[in-house]
Amino acid sequence: MLEELEADTARTLTDIEQKVQRYSQQLRKVQEGAQILQERLAETDRHTFLAGVASLSERLKGKIHETNLTYEDFPTSKYTGPLQYTIWKSLFQDIHPVPAALTLDPGTAHQRLILSDDCTIVAYGNLHPQPLQDSPKRFDVEVSVLGSEAFSGGVHYWEVVVAEKTQWVIGLAHEAASRKGSIQIQPSRGFYCIVMHDGNQYSACTEPWTRLNVRDKLDKVGVFLDYDQGLLIFYNADDMSWLYTFREKFPGKLCSYFSPGQSHANGKNVQPLRINTVRI
Repeated sequence: MLEELEADTARTLTDIEQKVQRYSQQLRKVQEGAQILQERLAETDRHTFLAGVASLSERLKGKIHETNLTYEDFPTSKYTGPLQYTIWKSLFQDIHPVPAALTLDPGTAHQRLILSDDCTIVAYGNLHPQPLQDSPKRFDVEVSVLGSEAFSGGVHYWEVVVAEKTQWVIGLAHEAASRKGSIQIQPSRGFYCIVMHDGNQYSACTEPWTRLNVRDKLDKVGVFLDYDQGLLIFYNADDMSWLYTFREKFPGKLCSYFSPGQSHANGKNVQPLRINTVRI
């Protein structure tokens, strides 16, 4: 934007200089004409002088043009307005990865989980289990759901809103990992996750768990996967501060994993998990 401003300024200054030169040339012609008139006025009588004025006017006709030195058309608006948004929107097209528009797979959701119509929000329902058809894909004990997209390579990033919750689990799961019965959420079982527990504690689901150093309560978690490099990194998505890194050689396809945890009658942990999508 600065380069464009400098280029526009240079073009405008060049235009001004050219117009000033033309104006100066025209002014010299007028001054020369005035000098001729003064000389003739001193040398001739009035009738002859007036005839000479008519002749001189014909000579100058067409040589003097209006010169406009007003530059209201300079593109100042180009450098005002929502400048930061304009630049960010341009940069957004070149940034990779950007937060992925993930959706949840209803066919994998535990019967007590309630998904939004667009499959980006999941909450625990305190009512009776939904009469959903069971299948090998569906979690039957763990209140969990997988993302609809399976990753087998590449670089991916997504964000999950976890504000006002006291329990949740977020991460990745092998597509082939067991979804039946009580499941140990750990790498040897095909799960790579971090967990919030006991209201304000955070841990990586390693063997044993690794306590995470989190100063302030998390509102949004960023998940970065570089499949080919075997990296899974979790961030505090509000300031992109690092939380934990799994370094693994991933065998097979991976799906994003979400568990909002159980909510309670006293109102604790009733807020849903929400996939945070960025749209322009």
